Amino acid sequence: MIKHIQEAVEFLQSRGFGTPDIGIILGTGLGKIIDHVAVEAEMSYNHIPNFPTATVEFHKGKLIYGELAGKKVVLMQGRFHLYEGYSLLDVTFPVRVMKGLGITRLFVSNASGAINLNFKKGEIMLIDDHINLQGGSPLAFKGVEKLGERFVDLNQPYDAKMNAKIEEIAAAHNINLHKGVYASVVGPQLETRAEYRYLKIIGADAVGMSTVPEIIVANHLQIPVIALSVLTDECDPDNLKPVDITDIIAQAGKAEPAMITLFTELIQSL
Repeated sequence: MIKHIQEAVEFLQSRGFGTPDIGIILGTGLGKIIDHVAVEAEMSYNHIPNFPTATVEFHKGKLIYGELAGKKVVLMQGRFHLYEGYSLLDVTFPVRVMKGLGITRLFVSNASGAINLNFKKGEIMLIDDHINLQGGSPLAFKGVEKLGERFVDLNQPYDAKMNAKIEEIAAAHNINLHKGVYASVVGPQLETRAEYRYLKIIGADAVGMSTVPEIIVANHLQIPVIALSVLTDECDPDNLKPVDITDIIAQAGKAEPAMITLFTELIQSL
């Protein structure tokens, strides 16, 4: 893996990717932050050595380098999921490449369903903790100790200082920012009524199909991380309605301006 990471990093550096301060992983329907980036270089995933290729139709599949809010950033426009048939090593490989390029912080966004019925679709949740229900770990491979401590302590996987700062920013802009626990499942099927009840019982406030593997690897690499979920549907098992993917995209788009404000002002404050 070390060789594969080095090959990808060297390729990107030879194509104009400099040293970014911050890595950003953009989730479903959250691509317009690119409009605020002074792009200096970009590369399709399928051209980067050893990189997976995004197969979800609403994920663009590009790595972008440039300047945002006065800082150098590298953005994943589209991410990878277990439900696409990738391994946890594939899903998290880009985080290791971004670390190789030089990032010192990681921002993550996703679309998720609201388990906490006090949260409404179109709102945003700051992830304070998570539950890994994906059935594996991106650190469970031979030789992981060559890349970092095998037994990573996840007592506080999300950076407390950045979380506190983004809550301040939300309050200053009157953005209704919830805080809660994100449960990550495999997918791609959505949950049954019984599964939503189970998730509520075990303490989840929102559920999605991504993010946790990347957070684990960021902690493995000692990269401070923050993550936001756009709540795109309400998961009330007693009043469950069929979910329309076009509505999910629309809800993500509705929350996107607030998400951009939170991320850009946090970047400015660092």
